[in-house]
Amino acid sequence: MPVDVTWWGHATATVRDSGVSVLTDPVLVQRFAHLRRRRGALPPPSVTTVDMVLVSHLHADHLHLGSLSRLPAGTRVVVPGGAASAVPGLRKLGAWLDLVEVRAGDEVRAGKVRVRAVPAAHDGRRLPYGPQQVRPLGYVVEGEARTYFAGDTGLFAGMADVVGPVDVALLPVGGWGPFLGDGHLDARRAAQALARLKPTSAVPVHYGTYWPIGMDAVRPHEFHAPGDEFVRLAGRLAPRVAVHRLRHGESARLEACG
Repeated sequence: MPVDVTWWGHATATVRDSGVSVLTDPVLVQRFAHLRRRRGALPPPSVTTVDMVLVSHLHADHLHLGSLSRLPAGTRVVVPGGAASAVPGLRKLGAWLDLVEVRAGDEVRAGKVRVRAVPAAHDGRRLPYGPQQVRPLGYVVEGEARTYFAGDTGLFAGMADVVGPVDVALLPVGGWGPFLGDGHLDARRAAQALARLKPTSAVPVHYGTYWPIGMDAVRPHEFHAPGDEFVRLAGRLAPRVAVHRLRHGESARLEACG
């Protein structure tokens, strides 16, 4: 059975399964903080009309308040447990959004789709405002297929066990510079994660969209290259996985394994 995935840029994607639309980590602006959108048109306004929104962690390029404020009233927004306490602006948005806080192992349903929260290895703070630690999450969207949205994570022991069997994996493969520390996947570590997870298909995300202002001419290959590098390394480390390197706004219909 198929699942449709549209990549809008960075970690923002729409997953459509069993008649249900799920939007991940929406960032729907041209510029925020020190980052500017350097590739791909902004997602159309219609992208906000979905059944559920998933937010993986508190960093502003994943939990972006300005983008969440564009959601229609009553939209269900799933966030890590403790997020509303750590981010005052999120509490205000809760006045018209249906905020649901979850922790690893919790499940939320929308129509025929079940969403299960799974652990992630990443920084849990809302930088630079305070020391609150809110555990980051990934999510498995299960309908006719099982789609793993990793959010932002590093490799960690037992990753395949806690995520479980999946058909499609949306994995981050890049960041803001040449060296990604612990709690991140670069192209190589993402390919290693793919070898552990063994999905049928994969889509690289979290690269090639936003780049620090003033850094356009500094090592530009590190902005553009992670997607192609992931495809190359995945072919070596996980050759049975079909990798779909989507352009911004491009969709793919991916098959479940059965």
